[in-house]
Amino acid sequence: MKSNILLILFLTLYSSIKAQEKLITPPYLKAGNTIAIVAPAGILKNRQATIAKAKKLVETWGLKVVLGENLFNQNNHFAGTDIERCEDFQQALDNPNIKAIWAARGGYGSVRILDMLDFTKFKKHPKWIVGYSDITAFHNHINNLGVETIHAMMATSLEEEPTEIIETIASFKKALFGEEIAYKIASLKYNRVFSKEIEGEIIGGNIAILASMLGSKSQINTENKILFIEEIGEYKYSVDRMLQSLKRAGYFNKVNAVIVGNMTSIKKNSTKWGSSIEQLILEAVPENIPVLFDFPAGHEADNRALIFGRNVKIVVGSKQYLVTFTD
Repeated sequence: MKSNILLILFLTLYSSIKAQEKLITPPYLKAGNTIAIVAPAGILKNRQATIAKAKKLVETWGLKVVLGENLFNQNNHFAGTDIERCEDFQQALDNPNIKAIWAARGGYGSVRILDMLDFTKFKKHPKWIVGYSDITAFHNHINNLGVETIHAMMATSLEEEPTEIIETIASFKKALFGEEIAYKIASLKYNRVFSKEIEGEIIGGNIAILASMLGSKSQINTENKILFIEEIGEYKYSVDRMLQSLKRAGYFNKVNAVIVGNMTSIKKNSTKWGSSIEQLILEAVPENIPVLFDFPAGHEADNRALIFGRNVKIVVGSKQYLVTFTD
């Protein structure tokens, strides 16, 4: 009798701990809600028309739009000074009427304002943070605060050919409004799998930014997670250096799987590297860890939305793998 009571208490405690580990889902958007477009990183030079197009897009979904006051400011590489970019982001975080913060673009600069921000009000009333690339810094930091985020297109993604971003836009809208998300991805010969089903909380982002978060309070815990990675415009030796840094930090040791997104515009070394980018990744990730390639997310026109911090189930077949988001 006593042992049964102890077992019940243990299971109750375990369930409570697991429940606490589950990240908070911000309220999904609905018609009449407001979304803010801000630029926490790179400059938006001559992109007023692009932002107007982005504003019009989400307005067709019934949303209201607020633009950051400093959105089009210019400070060399950045969309305004660190203080100006921080002010826009902080105002969007603190304004209770704003239900999502959409990054106008990435580039570089988010990490420079990350520690300047006060997330006190955000933690009491979470809202969606949306973007990719350099916005990985925000994804990591906010996932560590216990809140889900959306890895998806940014305003400047609308500069792509319209016919090539149909799925990109559709998946962004689904994630924002809480509709079901599932993707069927053709399997590559490089895929390394050991079972037909893999499950875990998906996290990650741009490799360079993940590596830059190492050793900081924004570094994510990858244990029992599914790690998504993507990159653009790097030499293979640079990608390898970043992956080796992550590997040495134990980043890959206890993940349930690695999903590889777009590896875009990889530069050619003056001295031939000698292997494919897929082989390079497989060498960096321990042999016992599943790796799935060619997921359409990252720096290509087809950039499907992912909810970071959300549990996903992967079912692997001979010709494709299915990625489904679960509660």
